[in-house]
Amino acid sequence: MTDAVFKPGDDVLTTNARGTVIDMRATPSGKWVFGVEDADGGVSYFTSRALRPANG
Repeated sequence: MTDAVFKPGDDVLTTNARGTVIDMRATPSGKWVFGVEDADGGVSYFTSRALRPANG
């Protein structure tokens, strides 16, 4: 399975809650991590494997 591609503004489901992608960064190992802001304003970083599109 290929890594899903997310961009800032996308609504996603994380392992913890629903949120919005606000940041993308490459790690030194070449993986991408995505900063997701939840409803309380907290930001956590996840790999694409931990995110799912929030459809509806």
